[in-house]
Amino acid sequence: MSEKQAKRYTPKFKFQVMLEVLRGIKSIGQIARSYGVHPISIIRAVKRPKESAIRVLLRETGRRVNLVAILKEIEDFDVLSTDFTEIRYAQGQAKPHLMPIIDHKSKLVLGHAFGESADIELALEAWKRTRFQLKRMGKKVKEVIIHHDQDGDFIGHEWLHQIAVKDKVRVSYSEDRAKGNVQIESFIGRLKEENRLLFWEQENLEALKGVVNVRIRYYNRVRRHSALGNRSPLKYLKEKGRIASRDASEK
Repeated sequence: MSEKQAKRYTPKFKFQVMLEVLRGIKSIGQIARSYGVHPISIIRAVKRPKESAIRVLLRETGRRVNLVAILKEIEDFDVLSTDFTEIRYAQGQAKPHLMPIIDHKSKLVLGHAFGESADIELALEAWKRTRFQLKRMGKKVKEVIIHHDQDGDFIGHEWLHQIAVKDKVRVSYSEDRAKGNVQIESFIGRLKEENRLLFWEQENLEALKGVVNVRIRYYNRVRRHSALGNRSPLKYLKEKGRIASRDASEK
């Protein structure tokens, strides 16, 4: 083998070098000298991973990713908002995740899911419940826009394949994380602030789920909103004739 021929390094050697880089204690030059490699080899090895095609597309699209911002009027069930949030319980020792999906205009919580992690399984379960309620109320799912931030699960293949491809829902993205999704952040803020001590005192996940379900039913059926003429979401929708007189909220 000639001296000019590229050296081959074992996976174990590469791993050790990468650990040194990640620790951030030594410079690239110092690490290169320690392991007898050229600094350029290390720089090439630690290139930032390529962005997903979806994230690149969102960045290049700019403000147009926010479909809600360009709407002149929003009627009941035209726009849904969602996000993940932590709910602390067991005296703050545990913090599972809640994902509610609410209607922009009526403030009705159409569906929610609760689990240990903020992941795609939780997101799809919340959407499954929401889709059921929309169909129950006679709303065509493909007429809906769902608005959320640009976190990983919401730009991932599984979410977009279900939402945009299978259900033909239009997807809208916040340009500024929570600040661009005021409706859901307002709901989450009120839910957590008004029930903080109640959630905090629950001793296990099942008990917490039960309490969250009860509080969301209260929010839908009883809690009044100034934006709805001092009516609850369900009363507002019933009076407008958008839903039957029977309770159409989640069971």
